[in-house]
Amino acid sequence: MPQIVVQKFGGSSVADADKIRKVAARVKAAVAQGRKLVVVVSAMGETTDDLLGLARQVSADPPRRELDMLLTCGERISMALLSMALHELQVPAISFTGSQSGIITDDTHSQARIVEVRPARIEEELARGKVVIVAGYQGVSRHREVTTLGRGGSDTTAVALAAALGADCEIYSDVDGVFSADPRVVPSAKKLEALSFDEMQELASAGAKVLNAQAVDFAREKGITIHARTTHGAGTGTAISAVTSSARVKGVTSDREVWVLSTAGTPDELLSLLDAHDVKGRTLVVSGGRSLVVVPLQDVHAPAPLRAKFPASVQVFDELATVTCVGAGLDADWSICLEVLAAARALGLEPTATWSSALQVSVVVPRASAVALTQRLHQTLIG
Repeated sequence: MPQIVVQKFGGSSVADADKIRKVAARVKAAVAQGRKLVVVVSAMGETTDDLLGLARQVSADPPRRELDMLLTCGERISMALLSMALHELQVPAISFTGSQSGIITDDTHSQARIVEVRPARIEEELARGKVVIVAGYQGVSRHREVTTLGRGGSDTTAVALAAALGADCEIYSDVDGVFSADPRVVPSAKKLEALSFDEMQELASAGAKVLNAQAVDFAREKGITIHARTTHGAGTGTAISAVTSSARVKGVTSDREVWVLSTAGTPDELLSLLDAHDVKGRTLVVSGGRSLVVVPLQDVHAPAPLRAKFPASVQVFDELATVTCVGAGLDADWSICLEVLAAARALGLEPTATWSSALQVSVVVPRASAVALTQRLHQTLIG
């Protein structure tokens, strides 16, 4: 029986007609090897950002339901064009939206979670010998509302489908796997042959753009190994699974698109406000009568209106960034934390906040210094 493989191609891989044709050629080659393919696609290039920009031109605080209706258009464009390109290559193909694919989510607009996958239509079309193209990032709630899965949600679509179909899962991007740092920031960054689910999730949550954190969580829950590979040519890629390695620090990443919110006393009022607006916080630090909350801005669809609702006691620091070292057993002693602090001070930085766990050491520093600190930590801890 032919092997079923779920392949996901990100926005940069389908950014224009020429790239879509190249993906189609790659899919055709895989079909020629006897594989049954489900191909998940993201929106083309910067389409999602462009659509968000349009929404903000007509509304400072667009309703999340209507945003989902708008933003899901991007993936539908990609899926239809790739299906057309495959037909041109004489490869039978059919495109499905998330709802047509049987991806059932909860009722949360903009950041929905998948609760069930019913891939009956996909299985029927695979049995007919077709390649099935699925629009990533989207699903449908049990109340028949279109929902989206949050930034990078096409990764989650791919992993969920792989779990439902008993398939392998391959995530394709412009780089050959996961690196120890963003190669655009650290040219000497090393490709990682393997990462544990925990390490990859920490990197993704801390700002690495390679994989979606919810997708990694879903893969761990379902026992799906993710293979992160390059769209261009061959390459060995990176396998993300339950396997761990002996290397202590695996990667260094930064997130320069954050708010650091500070409030006196307990954070209850601030956290309740963030929850009421479906805004996820990454970290909470309570110390010395003050509370700090780090909020990734990618989860905030209307920053200005939200900021206006903060109590007067809340200070918003929007010129800060987080820099994070990720690995296993980082809390075995304080050596990694001490090296992080020493590297920051060598650059004349005194971190606004520092926190550590078994999997990460993070500091909050001025946004303008995040790149320099990332480079220094990579050189010191990884080489």
